[in-house]
Amino acid sequence: MPLPVPLPPDVRLMNTVSVLLCLGFAAMVLSLGMAWLVHQPAFNLSAIRVGGELTHNNAVTLRANVAPKLAGNFLTVDLEATREAFETVPWVRRAVVQREFPNRLKVVLYEHKAVAYWGPEGDARLVNNQGEVFEANPGDVETEELPLLSGPKGQAPQVLQAYQTLLPLFEEMDAVLEQLQLSELGNWRAQLDSGAVIELGHGSLAEVQARTRRFIDTVTQVASRFGRDVESADLRYGSGYALKLRGVTTGEIGDKDEKKKKR
Repeated sequence: MPLPVPLPPDVRLMNTVSVLLCLGFAAMVLSLGMAWLVHQPAFNLSAIRVGGELTHNNAVTLRANVAPKLAGNFLTVDLEATREAFETVPWVRRAVVQREFPNRLKVVLYEHKAVAYWGPEGDARLVNNQGEVFEANPGDVETEELPLLSGPKGQAPQVLQAYQTLLPLFEEMDAVLEQLQLSELGNWRAQLDSGAVIELGHGSLAEVQARTRRFIDTVTQVASRFGRDVESADLRYGSGYALKLRGVTTGEIGDKDEKKKKR
């Protein structure tokens, strides 16, 4: 059986060019068809459905504020840009944006849950339950009794954890921890609802907790003995603490609960 005669080079070239032209034409037709489909009125965004546990925001207001910032239709709208637009709204911590065929967006919002103020007194910043600092209108929380926390930049989670650890300890002496501060040098200071200032010292949270525990276990008896409230205390002692009662000379309380004159 005779072998097939190979095609001349110019014929093979023409065949290749023809195939490429056909593929290019098909791609162009497909592209034009997609462009035509994308711009059909049926895909214009007709609604943005906003859900989630909203306490400080209103779904209607959110849609009105964010919708003008969106570009494109159901098929072309940038979901990432839409998410960022919603997350710029005060109190919104996270937004999840999804398409709902054929012409709607579904947005689920998660708001910050404020647990404390952050920074200097009167500052509008807040801390949420994740230890994240965020901006908000102070008027939105002025009716809530939130503690005031402060510390170096980036240390809000650590300060919040310390507050949550120390709060139940002070409650044992019928006191409320209203302020907790971490200095740039790593020293902790607490202020109670009575106005008493407690110097907690530095070190790990476990060390601060241990010193506070020792203080709580003995201070009530000492204060009751003199019939006075605590004005201030300094726990930065190795085996005791310095205590100042309202109207009573400052003294040092050791492990045996002995009151000595501070030299």
